[in-house]
Amino acid sequence: MADTYIGAIDQGTTGTRFMVFDHGGQVVANAYEQHEQIYPEPGWVEHDPVEIWENTKEVVTRGLADGGLDASQLEALGITNQRETTLVWDEETGKPVHNALVWQDRRTTDRVEELEREDKIEWIRGKTGLEADAYFSATKTEWILDNAEPLKLSSSRSENLRDRARSGELMMGTIDTWLIYNLTGEHITDVTNASRTMLYDIENLTWDPELLDEFDVPEAMLPEVRPSSDEETYGTTDPDGFLGAEVPVAGALGDQQAALFGQTCFDEGDAKNTYGTGSFYLMNTGDEAVSSEHGLLTTIGFQMSGEPVQYALEGSIFITGAAIEWLEDVDLINNAAQTAELARSVDSTDGVYMVPAFTGLGAPHWDGRARGTIVGMTRGTRKEHIVRATLESIAYQTRDVAEAMEADSGIETTSLRVDGGAVKNNFLCQLQSDIIQTDIVRPQVDETTALGSAYAAGLAVGYWDTVDELRSNWQVDREFSPEMDTAEADRLYGRWDDAIERSLDWAQEE
Repeated sequence: MADTYIGAIDQGTTGTRFMVFDHGGQVVANAYEQHEQIYPEPGWVEHDPVEIWENTKEVVTRGLADGGLDASQLEALGITNQRETTLVWDEETGKPVHNALVWQDRRTTDRVEELEREDKIEWIRGKTGLEADAYFSATKTEWILDNAEPLKLSSSRSENLRDRARSGELMMGTIDTWLIYNLTGEHITDVTNASRTMLYDIENLTWDPELLDEFDVPEAMLPEVRPSSDEETYGTTDPDGFLGAEVPVAGALGDQQAALFGQTCFDEGDAKNTYGTGSFYLMNTGDEAVSSEHGLLTTIGFQMSGEPVQYALEGSIFITGAAIEWLEDVDLINNAAQTAELARSVDSTDGVYMVPAFTGLGAPHWDGRARGTIVGMTRGTRKEHIVRATLESIAYQTRDVAEAMEADSGIETTSLRVDGGAVKNNFLCQLQSDIIQTDIVRPQVDETTALGSAYAAGLAVGYWDTVDELRSNWQVDREFSPEMDTAEADRLYGRWDDAIERSLDWAQEE
């Protein structure tokens, strides 16, 4: 009998990856494809859902071929996805009515400020655990229903989108839902993605009727919510479809919760930070939804079949890896790997601070009108200083969240598990250890978002029997300990607040 594996579709902000894992959690196949970033106006970010689906089919097919595998060797598929990114599609044709609005998109900032004026912020936080922000799916769905049809992909039918949504002719979902629908024909999401919509009551585990009414989102268009690892499965792929096999789709997690799962943070107090387009610091708080007093989010970490929901505290940093991409965009670097070399070539930033608030600031500041800022430049400032300041901004933003996390949880951070593309940069990992003054632990498999969704799917179908098996798979690649004096780290971090202040409330005209 041929060996069997678990496949994982990792649909991220900049591209789609397909990975196949064996029993030991090792990678046996890997394929990746980027998709277009669409910027119709300043602060607006969109993706083409059809392109994402086509790319998904492409990477799955190519990954299997490159690995010399057949789809029949997959015991299950797991899905992980960029969270909050929202789309609406026609139930009959399966066609989106508009491009997906990406989590970074700020076009609904005015609507959020309206909620603030109406004193609805605490009301929303009490139900969802979230800050009211354009980041989440509720205002995005509202915007699509109000504005999509006049813009593009207009339906031939005469009814407006809201009428069609109420009659069940339209479906809404985050990217996991879109992929599950295209893979299985079922309209399903998992609890972690539902918890990021600003429409879901995270303690009662239901779509909240009052929030649906506030944003005029009909329940008829919402997906069914299932556990992250589901023994009943979400459905199977079509044997006559692109895979040519009937494979169960059995696990789904938003990307940051998937990384928590992949880092085997199964116990209360376990924490990880993922460095991708943005950075997302999550701590497992067990079966208690811990409220934040310091600008963090209370969210669902994961749920196994037949078990209680596990909650998490989260610090969402919107721009970290994307700041390195910006350095490429403006020709300060040729590639991301060059940042370490340039940053090491100078002893310091020479007083330069860079705040990468390109799409506003997330935790713990939550200012949708903040914008990117570079301060402290002199005539002697060179690109090396700006590159180093950009890397330092990643470390400072993470310390912002780490301090908030300790204050909310009462748990001191002694070590932090890290993953994502940026942690391949040893200079950044050491810098992070210095600025937070704690140990940084990098695992051997750093694509932990894909690994986490594979684990969820594999547990659901019995490929792995217990989470203890997964813990034994986790192996350290390298640890970084603080080399900088604590007083020096505090001094550098002290001026970060001054730089943040200069970025706040900048985009008043947008």
